[in-house]
Amino acid sequence: MKSLQKGFTLIELMIVVAIIGILAAVALPAYQDYTIRAKMSEIILAMSACRTSITEVYQSGGGGVGTMANNWGCEVGTTQATKYVASIVTGNDGMVTAKVKGISTSVDNSIVTLVPLKDAGNAAVYAGTAQSLFGWRCGNSGTDGTTVPPKYLPGSCRG
Repeated sequence: MKSLQKGFTLIELMIVVAIIGILAAVALPAYQDYTIRAKMSEIILAMSACRTSITEVYQSGGGGVGTMANNWGCEVGTTQATKYVASIVTGNDGMVTAKVKGISTSVDNSIVTLVPLKDAGNAAVYAGTAQSLFGWRCGNSGTDGTTVPPKYLPGSCRG
């Protein structure tokens, strides 16, 4: 009479463990980048209050624009800082700058910017001039001063 095999061989178990190890080695860094990017989206959300109030000022005629650095009514100082936002400051032209904290050593103390645009050509608005806004530019390290690596920015900021 023939006996039936019950269970797995040692080789089969070792192959399964190796496959799981390889998948974990690939997935863990991707997951860490994803969690940093999700937390960075909270920074952008915190900056959106400034984006709204600055847009309202520009759309209503731009009164006072050019003398409004840190006076748009949406700034976050160190006393009102949140879990991931160390501070939010604004410039005369409406540029919003946020300092990152508490996310990861790869992005902590870095800067994210939102810049109001006057036209489709990606031209920034000029302080002191009444004009309507075309849109906003987020995360441009070349001209706006964002220091967060692009892979950690939300999709809306990686353009």
